[in-house]
Amino acid sequence: QVQLVESGGGLVQAGGSLRLSCTASGRTFSNAPMGWFRQAPGNEREFVGAITPSGGTTYYADSVKGRFTISRDNAKNTLYLQMNSLKPEDTAVYYCAAKTLSGTYYRSDRYPYWGQGTQVTVSS
Repeated sequence: QVQLVESGGGLVQAGGSLRLSCTASGRTFSNAPMGWFRQAPGNEREFVGAITPSGGTTYYADSVKGRFTISRDNAKNTLYLQMNSLKPEDTAVYYCAAKTLSGTYYRSDRYPYWGQGTQVTVSS
């Protein structure tokens, strides 16, 4: 059974930092791009960022560029999201996903494998 499990969410004050992790089990995704998405209450799920299989290239939403950093450790089958300078508008459930379908990195329907999500709450 393939599983993606996120961890590292929590409550943080504005300006603070959090590091999310996402560990895969059941299969390796070392050859697949991986992504982070988020969904706030009442909003659509939105793209946060993605990383190529080698980790050599990353993509970010404009809203997080310069503040968030995606990385991966293929030996550990783990994806990371370092979030700095957090803002209240970053409050959402954050999901990691594995992209095994062709097409753009920015669309959630290109990612058939998803974690259960981890809550990030940023207080003002």
